[in-house]
Amino acid sequence: MAQVEYEGKSFEVDEDGFLLKFEDWAPEWVDYVKDSEGIKEISDEHQKVLDFLQDYYKKNGIAPMVRILSKVTGYKLKHIYELFPSGPGKGACKMAGLPKPTGCV
Repeated sequence: MAQVEYEGKSFEVDEDGFLLKFEDWAPEWVDYVKDSEGIKEISDEHQKVLDFLQDYYKKNGIAPMVRILSKVTGYKLKHIYELFPSGPGKGACKMAGLPKPTGCV
């Protein structure tokens, strides 16, 4: 698998750039993905989505469905795409350190 070096940290990623191990997540990972996703700054709204994704994953071992993400955060799907232009699965889950989702996220 590939290695990503960013700000003194090393991250092992899959072929799509997702972390191989959730435990390897670090704040530097957010900065790396943020830059690659074209997001200038992480707002409180971004952080709310990331925190929920990480908490859900820790409890359930999978990423939540989009409707659960939308319901719990209170953000409409359109707004989530505004926050994460590549979408909740590719952008948000990747940034949160979750593995690449297999279903509809």
